[in-house]
Amino acid sequence: MVGGGFGGLQAVRRLRRVAVDVTLVDRQNYSLFQPLVYQVATGALSPAEIAAPLRSIVKRQANARVVLGEVTGFDLAGRQVILGEVAGGAAPEQLPYETLVVAGGSEYSYFGHPEWAAYAPQLKSLDGALDIRNRVLGAFEAAEAEADEELRRAWMTFVVVGAGPTGVEMAGQVAEMARHTLRREYRSIDTTAARVLLVEGAPRVLPVFPESLSASAERALVKLGVTPLVGHTVVDVGPEMVAIRAPDGSVDTVPARTAVWAAGVTASPLAKALAEAAGGTVDRAGRLQVGPDLTVPGHPEVFALGDMVVVYGADGQPLPLPGVAPVAIQQGRYAARVIAGRLRGRSPAPFRYQDKGNLATIGRSKAVADVKGLHLSGFVAWALWLGVHIVYLIGFENRFLVLVRWAISFFNRGRGARLITDWRSNRIPSQVP
Repeated sequence: MVGGGFGGLQAVRRLRRVAVDVTLVDRQNYSLFQPLVYQVATGALSPAEIAAPLRSIVKRQANARVVLGEVTGFDLAGRQVILGEVAGGAAPEQLPYETLVVAGGSEYSYFGHPEWAAYAPQLKSLDGALDIRNRVLGAFEAAEAEADEELRRAWMTFVVVGAGPTGVEMAGQVAEMARHTLRREYRSIDTTAARVLLVEGAPRVLPVFPESLSASAERALVKLGVTPLVGHTVVDVGPEMVAIRAPDGSVDTVPARTAVWAAGVTASPLAKALAEAAGGTVDRAGRLQVGPDLTVPGHPEVFALGDMVVVYGADGQPLPLPGVAPVAIQQGRYAARVIAGRLRGRSPAPFRYQDKGNLATIGRSKAVADVKGLHLSGFVAWALWLGVHIVYLIGFENRFLVLVRWAISFFNRGRGARLITDWRSNRIPSQVP
């Protein structure tokens, strides 16, 4: 099993009573609950509350072991996984397998401008979330110390790129923090004057949601103080500005010292490595083609799943699967069923995704939900969002801690994890000694 995210971990856990030996390889020693990463970035939750050590998760699973290392390639003919480095700096090694499951996930795409990542970190990892937390909180500190009004406004301008669920949730949290949590904590600045710009190339926020829910979300965002810029695209990002192109083609250079990237998706580099090993190719988003049973063409012993793949049906057409956690979870469970079924001589039915709906939260008591045609918004949708995320969190302790943290935050609007570990994150590189 390569990858301890939603898909890989589900496959491991579903094989706990099957007569197989499982080796889980990941370059991190923890499984991250990505849907709540933005709450770490805004100080609502601590890192340990949305992550669980892999060894702790499988400690009672006698047929599973964990290897901390980075996969760099695959030898499909020799049935071996190639590790470039393992914990402790030990020499690279190769792991033999009979069945391989690769769930490498994805990352956000900077649309051909990787240099923007230095100024607009992405909300896909724990490191990224902590970097963003330093930048957001550090921006208010810098504004407090800045005497020049124009520079102060730049420090208090936050640009979130991408108005999918993650971008909407991040923008809403920053605005809520500025208008409520921090309101009485500073002496020289008025945090309620902070600008939060949400840039989206599509004609509406939450474009995968029904139009009525997108409109409801946009109204809630505006009420919080967020400025949605739909139909706009980012054309440049620097240490002190974000250049935004309007629908009419004009470009506005916005003085802003803090930007967050939550737009576009590209597959993990493991997708390309696996495709090359199998003699295949990847699409424009870097995704690998797999068959109806999630196996790589020509290699029935190799499964690939999650955001790094495009699933083709028996008719040769790609299945329209959203890039959300439930897809990876269901695919991981399916792969485990296929592996267990093969040991019993059973042939698997093609993978079918059971769409349970979409959820997105905007702020305190504000959310939207599309559940099998039922459209919800406001407090009811927010309560549903809370319940779903608590259920999917790994470990009783994490569920309890997050529930308590959310309850406290609901009543006092506090954010107990507002720690700045590097207050120089927003500074221009030449200014950092």
